[in-house]
Order: sequence, then C-alpha cells, then structure tokens
Amino acid sequence: MSLEHRPNRIILVRHGESEGNLDDTIYERVPDHRIGLTPRGFEQARQTGAAIRDLLDGESVEAYVSPYVRTRQTLDALGLPVAERDVRVEPRLREQDWANFQDPVDIAEQKAERDLYGHFFYRFSHGESGSDVYDRVSTFLESMHRNFETPAAPRNVVIVTHGLTMRLFCMRWFHWSVDYFESLDNPENAQPVVLLRQKDFRYRLESPFTQWNTDVVPTERERSSWL
Repeated sequence: MSLEHRPNRIILVRHGESEGNLDDTIYERVPDHRIGLTPRGFEQARQTGAAIRDLLDGESVEAYVSPYVRTRQTLDALGLPVAERDVRVEPRLREQDWANFQDPVDIAEQKAERDLYGHFFYRFSHGESGSDVYDRVSTFLESMHRNFETPAAPRNVVIVTHGLTMRLFCMRWFHWSVDYFESLDNPENAQPVVLLRQKDFRYRLESPFTQWNTDVVPTERERSSWL
C-alpha cells in the first residue's frame, strides 16, 4: 500500500446514550441490535458531529458503521458530509455478542465471573469473548487497509461502533498487550477517539484512553501509541 494514500485521521466514535444504557432490563424483551438512542443520545451525537465537521474542515470522508440501530442512528445524527455510497454498514464492527434475550440475573453472574477470569478471554455462555471480537476486528482492518490503496482514498475515515470494539480496534492497531487492554475504560457515549497520521505515516492517539487500573504500567510500545 502506498503510504501517502493513508488517511489523515481515523476517527472512532462510540454510539450515543442508548435505551440499554439507561435500563438494562430492556435486553429481556428487545434484541440488542434493535435498541435505539435516547433523546440525550441523539443530542450527544449531534454535538460530536459538529466537532468532527470542524476537525475535517472540508476534507473528504468515508464512514463505516456497525449495523446496530443505535450506531446507525448515531451516524445519521453526526451529520457528516459523506455521500451514501461512501457509507459501509459493517457487521464485523458490531457489539460483543452476549446472548439473545438476556436474563439479567444470569448476565450479572457471568459479568462477575468475567471480572475474575479476565474480560479478553471470558466467553459468555451464548455469546462471544473479547478475543472473538478482536479476531473479527482484525479481519475488518485488513479490508479497510485495502480501501486505502487508491489515489481516490478519502482523507478521513469515521468508524461508528461500540465501546469494547473501539478498545479492541486500538489494541489490534497498536499491538497492545491483554493486560493493558483490560486496564482501560470504554469511551463515554458519543466520545470520539482520533488516530492522527504522523509525518512518518504512523498513527498516534490524540489522547490516551482513561486507565482505571493504574497498577498496569504501559510498555514503551504502548506509551508510544499516544506520545
């Protein structure tokens, strides 16, 4: 791939506040992929969209979006100057699969077990582990890189997805360890994470993820992802 065709920015955006963020009993009766944004979630996305449009300053952009309702609603509310043909609905960017209709007691027990076992390797009984999501994000990255190979490649890429998927995207991109990945918080709702191209054509995070477990000391490689 010609390095000069790499986009100036890759901007990851978590969906706005969803109905599930406010009331986790909704998972008992509504499929996860059909859960939408709250009014506050739409407003969060509109505010984030205004900030991203200022950042793009008229440069070309294409978008990838998880097929879930809340991510597609977020992309629409961002109001980006992107043509419909330059929007790709990408199933590999979906949320971690936990279950179908979820039993909240069972999920709470599994979350507690996951905290002991480790978030990356723990697999939900009727869903995925973090490592499963990592694998599908890895195949998505291969596809995305192929789209950078032509002179017509956009100067910016926006990816609207989910908090865990964003962390795993960056883990794969920057070759973070499992321990460092597990020490990080998810971004807030509608929070953008910007990977900015440097003069050497590598990328750096404009700001690091918040680290909840400061007992984990980042390696030199991990620190270099934002310094």
